Amino acid sequence: MISWRFAVPTVLGAAALAAWITYGVFPISPPLIEENRRMPTVSEGTGSQDIASEDEMFAYQRAAAAILKRNPNAKASADELPLITGRIPLPKPRPLPRP
Repeated sequence: MISWRFAVPTVLGAAALAAWITYGVFPISPPLIEENRRMPTVSEGTGSQDIASEDEMFAYQRAAAAILKRNPNAKASADELPLITGRIPLPKPRPLPRP
């Protein structure tokens, strides 16, 4: 009969050898990233107005004016949200499903 002291290291060694060979045959490749889909970087000293055309700037200004016309007191900050002071209800536990 084969002893456990011999069987366990043998199985672990065989698994490690199989993993090493598999890694050598099929190496892990980095995720595919298309370089062309990245956003262009803006260098120091150039603003977004240098890149955008006049039509795009006017469209942006019209959209901003339309948003502010609907809600002139709109704020883009979450600092002034009220803190949660009351009790937060937790979901009720469900009964275990019966077979």
